[in-house]
Amino acid sequence: MSGASILSPARTTRTGKRRSGGWTPWLYLAPALIVLGGLLVYPIYQLGLISLLEYTQAQVSGGEPTTFQGLGNYATLFSDGRFWQVLLATVLFAGACVLATLAVGCALAVLLTRIRALPRLALMLAALGAWATPAITGSTVWLFLFDPDFGPVDKVLSAIGLSGFAHYSWTYDRYTAFALVLLEVVWCSFPFVMVTVYAGIRAIPGEVLEAAALDGASQWRIWRSVLAPMLRPILVVVTLQSVIWDFKVFTQIYVMTNGGGIAKQNLVLNVYAYQTAFASAQYSLGSAIGVVMLLILLAVSLGYLRLLRRQGEEL
Repeated sequence: MSGASILSPARTTRTGKRRSGGWTPWLYLAPALIVLGGLLVYPIYQLGLISLLEYTQAQVSGGEPTTFQGLGNYATLFSDGRFWQVLLATVLFAGACVLATLAVGCALAVLLTRIRALPRLALMLAALGAWATPAITGSTVWLFLFDPDFGPVDKVLSAIGLSGFAHYSWTYDRYTAFALVLLEVVWCSFPFVMVTVYAGIRAIPGEVLEAAALDGASQWRIWRSVLAPMLRPILVVVTLQSVIWDFKVFTQIYVMTNGGGIAKQNLVLNVYAYQTAFASAQYSLGSAIGVVMLLILLAVSLGYLRLLRRQGEEL
């Protein structure tokens, strides 16, 4: 009895500490969670609510009452062939942007580890300058560079003998317009990948890379067999971030193709939702597009993380 009475308070104290320790992190996180709830949860709730209503200019002005449509807006959206065309174009465009951004960013990150301090500083400053440039400013600059009348790109190409590019309109054709926007997106996105991957490479012990080089491994072999596996948690972050950014591209498409290109041939989902909601005043249908985009991004992100967990990765 005496032994039990002595050990019992100790157990109670430890249990109490564990319980209080379990709630302590949530208490520290509470202010941030409240702010995020106000900034994210409530707007998402409103977006989903409006997507279930009939909410057009007539309801906004008070001329007609708001009525509940259920999934009617989604049925209208999914029966529209234009929506599926825009969705396919968005997926392909975003996938190309992600792959190009990762390729350029990772290649330059490796390059940063192999050049001297001064060129490294110059490259870092140039990349950070591109990263800090607002999207609308960068889009306008790239549009000027490829302008058919005053842009230097067409003049240089025609000067070296490519006469077909004299006064060539890059935004007239659907594919060249998408390619031009892709270049701008990669230009303003690769610095994030480059800086993040470079920091990860610097954290890898130099002995590991030296051992691989002594074994005769090429640079590509070192990246594929040594760097990429060790950098996989970092690559997961930059990949998911790039997917989210590139899937919801708006400014570059809207500015560089003048709202979606000729006959709306360069529409992506974000621009399509904007035009549906504000140009056509179909706010409920535009909200439904926004909800679909949110669900797609959630599905892709969760599916990617689940795949990595199945492969034994700790995230």
